[in-house]
Amino acid sequence: MRANLAKALRVKPGQRVRLDRWETDAPDGITKERARARTERVVAALPDWQYKLYIENRRALLIVLQAMDAGGKDGVIRRVMAALNPQGCRVTSFKAPSPLELSHDYLWRVHAAVPARGEIGIFNRSHYEDVLIVRVKNLVPQRVWSRRYDQINDFERMLTENDVTILKFFLHISKEEQRERLQARLDDPAKHWKADAADAEERKLWDEYQRAYEAALERCSTPWAPWHVVPADRKWYRDYAVSEIILEKLREMNPQFPPPKEHLRRIVIV
Repeated sequence: MRANLAKALRVKPGQRVRLDRWETDAPDGITKERARARTERVVAALPDWQYKLYIENRRALLIVLQAMDAGGKDGVIRRVMAALNPQGCRVTSFKAPSPLELSHDYLWRVHAAVPARGEIGIFNRSHYEDVLIVRVKNLVPQRVWSRRYDQINDFERMLTENDVTILKFFLHISKEEQRERLQARLDDPAKHWKADAADAEERKLWDEYQRAYEAALERCSTPWAPWHVVPADRKWYRDYAVSEIILEKLREMNPQFPPPKEHLRRIVIV
């Protein structure tokens, strides 16, 4: 298995990103069997670290998931996060903003969903939609969305300075893999709930979305909140990479149980 996977997949601050030069397939040297076995061990280890983070109650971990349609965000949440205790974990899916949300600045609803101390928060889509779909669909003028990269960086810096650790994952799939997954939604009755007539129209904007993602990855991969580009054509490798990086980060955070209260030493249960 590759050492320091987070570093290998991280977008360096200021790095130029061309997504057609980033791998979408699993790298050579790792098999499905080994990756799945490792993922099972990592996923089994996550609850202990979550428990320590929850009991320590001093810091939070925010996991941001972004991808093209059918990129695997739901799959990561289902396979990697399923073992976490819901008491200390919250998933937020950001869909089209409500009238109330539109009456505030675009980060208002995002800030309200940031995990509290002791919690792990998972964003299924995120504040980055405001430099992605908003840009591609021309929902606001360029002079508005172009300022948001710096605003997002400042927002994320503020969170990290207030004890929120941020992990951002772009699940990178190929255009052909997306076609196969979207077609599978149409062919399999059990997946019809995922299908949407708009999927075919959105797919026509593939190149525009790729450029929007490239800009977001370039402009918003910072030392305090780096982006990781995860090859996601193979679900087994995607799950391995994401789970491994999360475990690496929790180990780095190294949450601790608080010391026992001194007066408890004198209590005897009879």
